Amino acid sequence: MTFDQLGLIQPILKALKTEGYTQPTPIQEQSIPIVLDGHDLLGLAQTGTGKTAAFAIPILQILHNNGGNSKGYKHIRALILTPTRELAVQIDESFASYGRHVGLKHDVIYGGVSQYTQTASLRNGTDILIATPGRLMDLMNQGYVHLDHLEIFVLDEADRMLDMGFITDVKKIIREIPEQRQTLFFSATMPPAISGLADSILYKPQRVEVTPVSSTAERIDQSVYFVAGRDKNALLMHLINEHRITRSLVFCRTKHGADKIAKELKKNGVNADAIHGNKTQNARQNALQNFKNGRLKVLVATDIAARGIDIDDLTHVINYDLPNVPESYVHRIGRTGRAGASGIAFSFCNGEERAYLKDINKLIGQKIPAVGHPYEMSAEAAASEAPSPKQQRPNANRSNRPNGNNRRRPSPSPRSNS
Repeated sequence: MTFDQLGLIQPILKALKTEGYTQPTPIQEQSIPIVLDGHDLLGLAQTGTGKTAAFAIPILQILHNNGGNSKGYKHIRALILTPTRELAVQIDESFASYGRHVGLKHDVIYGGVSQYTQTASLRNGTDILIATPGRLMDLMNQGYVHLDHLEIFVLDEADRMLDMGFITDVKKIIREIPEQRQTLFFSATMPPAISGLADSILYKPQRVEVTPVSSTAERIDQSVYFVAGRDKNALLMHLINEHRITRSLVFCRTKHGADKIAKELKKNGVNADAIHGNKTQNARQNALQNFKNGRLKVLVATDIAARGIDIDDLTHVINYDLPNVPESYVHRIGRTGRAGASGIAFSFCNGEERAYLKDINKLIGQKIPAVGHPYEMSAEAAASEAPSPKQQRPNANRSNRPNGNNRRRPSPSPRSNS
């Protein structure tokens, strides 16, 4: 199937052609007609599946066909709520790309920077607002943002909202938007709290599910390296040199750890930087831009900071620390091997992390092959690093089902595409 067969208007098809897109991804092919018909949508898809276009394209068409070029003050008609600043910026860039010929105004707001530029842009209103929860709540409380005329609400990366502690803010925002609306809900996983939230805000949703979280890209070559914690830095340098890695995304569990790894790499002559929540917005954007431009060989990131970062032609992902949530492993390695390209994922595992590796193998339905190396951990070292039986792994899904606002409303009339 091609985009021409999805009933899209010429201004959008022209923009897609400029971007070089002719064939929709599976989630785009399934979701776009559903959204254009006015239905609520529950989309289960992880990063890298093309879900941003799956909601951005039909939103642009719906708003364009229903008074998109009206003069005067522009009320916010579509709200996209997303967990991180980086993802908000990327979604805004997508709306700019796909909507360059439809005459709709879009703005992005996020924390970590002065609000002045953002509020100045909002003075004359906007058709589409992309926002992170904290900054949106701030500007709503200050009277800069009004959502009374909202037609379409998108909750993106809902499970990450839960991980980052934003669900309370999300519920407060939902209480301020019209009940009569179209809601698009996207999440890579569906823990009980997220399932409850979806039930409370969706009305007779159509469900689309692609690339289940338990699966990993077929083209990604995965391997695990058993190594003592004290030798991880040496192993990282060994792999970068041995495999002549020119661009790699390295994951670790903590912000402090990310800074330490980047500092050690720079000490050894490798252009590297870290990206995490304690960095300023400008520092994060500069690091990401330098990585995209090839000025950095290695970008070290925590899971939360890296969510939504899309890098073309990324050859290697390295798990310096194994995640304690097995689904995070799938999200991490999915940053490589995109769009038909091959990819390589290396994972380091010390004695404390063997239980995490077991959970990952169970989730993906395969045993990641181990590779020998100069810093291989002995059985004695593994035993000394292993946690005691009394130590418990964090329960990633321990959360309360939300009370929710179980709002029901009459089924919306399908919007015309003509």
